[in-house]
Amino acid sequence: MKPITIFKSLAFATLICTILSCKKNNNNEFTGLGKVNLEFDNMVGNQELELNTGAYINANGDDFKITTFKYRICNLTFNKADGSKTLIPESYLLIDAADEKTTLQTISDVPAGDYVSMDFVIGVDSLRNFAGAQTGALDPAKGMYWSWNTGYIFVMLEGTSSKSTAMDNMLMFHVGGAKAPDNTIRKVTLPFPTGGLRVRSNAKPEIHLYVDAGCLFKGNTNINFATLSGFMGGPNAVTVANNYAMGMFSVTHIHN
Repeated sequence: MKPITIFKSLAFATLICTILSCKKNNNNEFTGLGKVNLEFDNMVGNQELELNTGAYINANGDDFKITTFKYRICNLTFNKADGSKTLIPESYLLIDAADEKTTLQTISDVPAGDYVSMDFVIGVDSLRNFAGAQTGALDPAKGMYWSWNTGYIFVMLEGTSSKSTAMDNMLMFHVGGAKAPDNTIRKVTLPFPTGGLRVRSNAKPEIHLYVDAGCLFKGNTNINFATLSGFMGGPNAVTVANNYAMGMFSVTHIHN
């Protein structure tokens, strides 16, 4: 065989190997399991949430401060462009604005792939809500639980307002309830920014979630603190849950 022919044959073989290798690497990108970080940025409108010291105005024009802000989410689901969904088992999270460690949560065992949005439930699904004593984020000792019969508090906001007629101008909004007519379980779908979420077995992307505490008090019904300064479940909790389901959570950006 002539030298030039040998050279061409080797070059062709190298090209084929390169193509096959690239194809193999690309396929490998979408195999295995990865991890995803969720970072919760607690805000009130466009202001950073500062417990005890931050001064805010609700949609009704009422001043308020926040001393406690906690919330639960569960049943995280990552969605692909083709409509397929991946539900993450046992994805029950409790975020406490007073505990910085809880504002960064790591989700493990996410199948590698490209995702365009995510779903989750604000609260605790009905099955687990009434399942009795549990552990981890669902441990009643976490302080977000009423009793074995009424179940978990889904969102807790406490504070003060000069407009509140309660003792010491207190605000106490404890949203919960998983039975009609006072069911406050709400599901939200959050689209991802352009580029989506790219999960790989050798990387840990991070989703930044904007969480607006002010959304409890605006939306379908603007809350007037002079007439509603607090509750523990019930029909008023449904009103507030309908409010925050409209925009309390959004994805601002993703680090892939």
